[in-house]
Amino acid sequence: MARLPVYLQLLSDQFDAGCSNISSEELAELGGVNAAKVRKDLSYLGSYGTRGVGYDVEFLMFQIKRELGLTHEWEVVIVGAGHLGQALAGYGGFGERGFPVGGIVDVDPDKVGTIIGGVRVQHVDDLAHIVQSRDIAIGVIAAPGAAAQDAADALVAAGVTSILNFAPSVISTPHGVSVRKVDLAVELQILSYHEQRRANARRAAKLRSVPARQARGASA
Repeated sequence: MARLPVYLQLLSDQFDAGCSNISSEELAELGGVNAAKVRKDLSYLGSYGTRGVGYDVEFLMFQIKRELGLTHEWEVVIVGAGHLGQALAGYGGFGERGFPVGGIVDVDPDKVGTIIGGVRVQHVDDLAHIVQSRDIAIGVIAAPGAAAQDAADALVAAGVTSILNFAPSVISTPHGVSVRKVDLAVELQILSYHEQRRANARRAAKLRSVPARQARGASA
């Protein structure tokens, strides 16, 4: 499931470029996986392609969108109208991909009433009304870490069943509520790990080259 959104983005790029058919090998190369894995993933969708032709890009996009529930829009509500919340609300990519912002709430009276990305910020006390009146199932937490659990509790109480958490803290939710966490610091730490391994490899290679140079100098 985690690879399907990646395939969808790659296929969308290819479709925009005028590509009508794509092979599993081509899609695998673009996605950085092997072709057998691509074929296995797509077989779960009931799509097997045609030998010598590949997959119909437009139809495969439809199949993936159907599997991901993207054949209709899912409005989201954002809790937190600070810098992060404003950036998320102002990001047009959510709406373009089927996730328009249906509401933004905050507790700060200076933020309530302002308009972000064409949506008026409302008080968090209005969260339940927003969720229920607009039939919203997905909530986004853009609040500070200390307020994340309160935000999650408010979303669950309002009827939200899926939460995307950008706050730098772990939240607990009842069984049946799906939570995905986006921690930018963790992602940077992972990149730091890879950079450190590269630095270690360069350092080791440099140390190995010293005896070799000394040996050449001695033989000369």
